[in-house]
Amino acid sequence: MLLESPPSVSDKSFSSADGRDESRPYDPYGDDSSRPCDRRGAIHRAQGWGEAAPGSGNPSNEPRSFEHECRANAQRMSASEEVRRLTLDWVCETAKYKYTYNFTWLGRPIIQLPADIIAMQEIIWQVKPELVIETGIARGGSLIFYASLLEMLGGDGRVVGVDVDIRQHNRVGIEAHPMFKRITMIEGSSTDEDVVRRVYEQARGKSPVLVVLDSSHTHEHVLRELELYSPLVTKGSYLVVLDTIIEDMPDEFFAHRPWGRGNNPKTAVRQFLKASSRFQIDHAVEDKLLISVAPDGYLRCVRE
Repeated sequence: MLLESPPSVSDKSFSSADGRDESRPYDPYGDDSSRPCDRRGAIHRAQGWGEAAPGSGNPSNEPRSFEHECRANAQRMSASEEVRRLTLDWVCETAKYKYTYNFTWLGRPIIQLPADIIAMQEIIWQVKPELVIETGIARGGSLIFYASLLEMLGGDGRVVGVDVDIRQHNRVGIEAHPMFKRITMIEGSSTDEDVVRRVYEQARGKSPVLVVLDSSHTHEHVLRELELYSPLVTKGSYLVVLDTIIEDMPDEFFAHRPWGRGNNPKTAVRQFLKASSRFQIDHAVEDKLLISVAPDGYLRCVRE
């Protein structure tokens, strides 16, 4: 790994006003390390978490103060060129070992970075879509992920997955899963006229609608997907374009692929946004994630 170890908390200077023996290394857990709540609170205090923001004296302001603090921290973190460099270094180094292949969701390989999984959970909780459309199924973990969140939300929410080649062993595994009751799979190219028609039929009468693009990563294909599927996304929901990070990674990672720098989802997003005023990059998502395959790829729909 190229990441350097962060400074140890024991290197910090603390007052001995509490009577603690300064000859002992600082222990963020305190003397009562057998109590998990005390340990957690001590660590938070040592790192400055939970410090009161202006106007937080009123208990009713506490949630907003916490959110304000989180946003401010994320913005400062994202503004650090060193943090961004280390993050990209980490993503590139771990990609050599297919890091994203290590994770499953309810038993199915999801092939995503954990931070992006958390981000999608936050978005789905916020938007509460009646329909999630994803191009690119792979082993089906993302479909199961979205379906399980919709199951928890209740209602009749559905997931539609599109893939040019749904391999038989993946189809069998997905169809055998308890969450398949909320899933429809369509085999064919996501830009094929008949496939698009079938997706639109699934979306009829549904709102909100959330779209995730994760199939072929060439500029031409993603741009066409953006043009075809963006009209389905409702105001306040998201159009998420994955693997925009290809533009930021060395070409050697994609030597045997039809995509690479200058020809990838991020270049397609840039061109799409020049022609569309309905979507804006939600930089707040990227600011707090940093470790993401979708920089500039979380697009929020701001107009009908």
